[in-house]
Amino acid sequence: MYGLAGALRRAAVAGRAGRPPAHRRGGGGGAGARPWGWGLALGLALGVKAAPTAAGCEADGGQEAEGKANPPPPPPRGFGAAVERSRDLLRRIKDEAGIPGILVGVSVDGKEVWSEGLGYADVENRVVCKPETIMRIASISKCLTMMAVAKLWEEGKLDLDAPVQKYVPEFPEKVYEGEKVAITTRLLVSHLSGIRHYEKDITKVKEEKEKANRAFKLTKPYQDKEQKEKEGKGIEKTDSVKPRKEHEGEVKSRNSKPGRRDKEFEQEEYYLKEKFESVIESLKIFKNDPLFFKPGSQFLYSTYGFTLLSAVVERVSGQKFTDYMLKMFHDLDMLSTVLDDNEAMIYNRARCYVYNKKGRLVNAPYVDNSYKWAGGGFLSSVGDLLKFGNALLYSYQAGQFKNTNGKLLPGYLKPDTVAMMWTPVPKTEVSWDRDGKYAMAWAVVEKKQQYGCCRQQRHYASHTGGAVGASSVLLILPEELDSEALDTGLVAPPRGVVVSIICNMQSVSLNSTALKIAREFDKEKWVQYID
Repeated sequence: MYGLAGALRRAAVAGRAGRPPAHRRGGGGGAGARPWGWGLALGLALGVKAAPTAAGCEADGGQEAEGKANPPPPPPRGFGAAVERSRDLLRRIKDEAGIPGILVGVSVDGKEVWSEGLGYADVENRVVCKPETIMRIASISKCLTMMAVAKLWEEGKLDLDAPVQKYVPEFPEKVYEGEKVAITTRLLVSHLSGIRHYEKDITKVKEEKEKANRAFKLTKPYQDKEQKEKEGKGIEKTDSVKPRKEHEGEVKSRNSKPGRRDKEFEQEEYYLKEKFESVIESLKIFKNDPLFFKPGSQFLYSTYGFTLLSAVVERVSGQKFTDYMLKMFHDLDMLSTVLDDNEAMIYNRARCYVYNKKGRLVNAPYVDNSYKWAGGGFLSSVGDLLKFGNALLYSYQAGQFKNTNGKLLPGYLKPDTVAMMWTPVPKTEVSWDRDGKYAMAWAVVEKKQQYGCCRQQRHYASHTGGAVGASSVLLILPEELDSEALDTGLVAPPRGVVVSIICNMQSVSLNSTALKIAREFDKEKWVQYID
């Protein structure tokens, strides 16, 4: 009855409006992707089936996967140049560090504009990476735990400045140099508690710290000069093999010199295989050990401090820590974020890899992370981490938007709470970003410009992670909001760029790569506004 004319009308509608919902690797274009076009739209309207598109993601820099080569998907309209430059950067990182598989996700103003996987999630079975691939996020788990702590504090259930024994009497009271001292939740989240990390020998810890500080003082002038020379020259320089200290996994890359043992990964406790039935039980690993310093006096990155923190969350919430966290993930729509449980069947879980002493790629050794759920025991996807980052960014900015006629929903946390979390804490340091200070489970870089027409340091928050066979980063770059934009009511939170990167190889430093990618997308966003 309608004939060709009806088909043409339907084709016109499809040609104008039809486009896939999200730019995802193996899943077509993204928000703002180019329209189907008249040919395909007319074919669909007449009932003609479209040819199947390549699924999955690029395998190992363009090599064939499962018998068919998978070309990169078309970039989202408006961010094509940023995607191409960022993809090229990730390929360089992947090749330089010998990474089997790497995932990346980027959102701009709350909308996911790019997610992709390069290489293999499972080398033996030639399973390629895709945006839905799940990997160990390592110490980004600390940021998730901090969200739970902040929520309980907002609800009035948790006192950040009360001794932890108020909630966890199983943890013994501590004495330092003959003086009774108190460890509080506030000190735990900023690594100021004095509780050790994996190294038990305080002498070795002090030596490493002094060595790192000397090295930093020697290299800082050169780094400042190099930064000024490179400012504005794109994102060609990679950061996959940089020396790091103290932070979990942020140490000199084994990948740069296969066979070289990283001191962090030489610690026996890093490879615990014992399954702990509760967070209280896992306290036995360190609860009777002496403090390395007086609480509040200096910084020492400690995953065990977050194990104690998980016991605080458990007692304050009245639920098992793992149950409370999984419910929070559900509220945040992070349905792919789960415990790193070896026994559970977890769809899309990638395998983890290391290089042996001969420089050969091998499967990472078996470990059970039940002793450190809060500090490094979760699995996630880049998409879920983007949701988490945007939930925080929305909460952070929501209070600044006044002219919304009451239509703006509240954030998961209050704006002042996130501001507190992202306020640098004195006496702290950040091994993976020397521009920053540690705050409350986040590294924060503050806005700063020292000289005219020179480097402008933007405000951003980030956290990296390193685990057995995995490395990760989550970075949030808030937009610098002006009063005019806030008053017009034409824009709404979240405003800014969020970047998440995960790979299945340990000791890969990814923080500056994430920052470069964030800047690329931020720059291209403003180019669109000008155009």
